[in-house]
Amino acid sequence: MSDTESRGHPTLLDYAVERAKRRQNRVADAITKVAGSMTFVYVHVVWFGLWIILRVERYPFGLLTMIVSLEAIFLSIFVLISQNRLTRQADRRAHLDLQINLLAEQEATMTLRLLQRICRHLGLEG
Repeated sequence: MSDTESRGHPTLLDYAVERAKRRQNRVADAITKVAGSMTFVYVHVVWFGLWIILRVERYPFGLLTMIVSLEAIFLSIFVLISQNRLTRQADRRAHLDLQINLLAEQEATMTLRLLQRICRHLGLEG
């Protein structure tokens, strides 16, 4: 847990602990991070280039097509898992923001009422 999280709100701390326990999410995030990098692109360019240059199979590259298709299926699943997790996290943060805003509004209303009472007590009208 980072220093920022250790000083955070209890709800976010609970979420961080829950998140750390979920190995599947960490694996999906790691795969998504690697797949979203330029290194991933370069490795694939070299891989495809070598596959064609070394004539591992003949055109139309049926085996390569199948491998790449399977990779695309799994990568899209991992991206969706990561996006769903990020959506849940954003929803939790939005709910927490709403709670904080409602509390702030209640406190501001109480402060205004108190100020009105003080003004009436002092005979001031505003």
